[in-house]
Amino acid sequence: MAKTNDDKAEKVGFHKGSLATLSKEREELMRILQIVEQLMQMHVKELKDLGVDLVGQAKEEAKKLKGKKPIEDVLN
Repeated sequence: MAKTNDDKAEKVGFHKGSLATLSKEREELMRILQIVEQLMQMHVKELKDLGVDLVGQAKEEAKKLKGKKPIEDVLN
């Protein structure tokens, strides 16, 4: 009987430890994503200051892709 309780406690500890580790990994990933987003926004701002119409370019690209290619071709 004691072995079953020890096994259960070991499994509980393993899963709690895994969740703690994964939670820290998720926090770090979110931090990295925030940095990347800030860098992207800096580049977007600079391009706008240089007169580049990113919205217009995105719309043109969307028109080119709309209904012309199967999704498999777009992804490759």
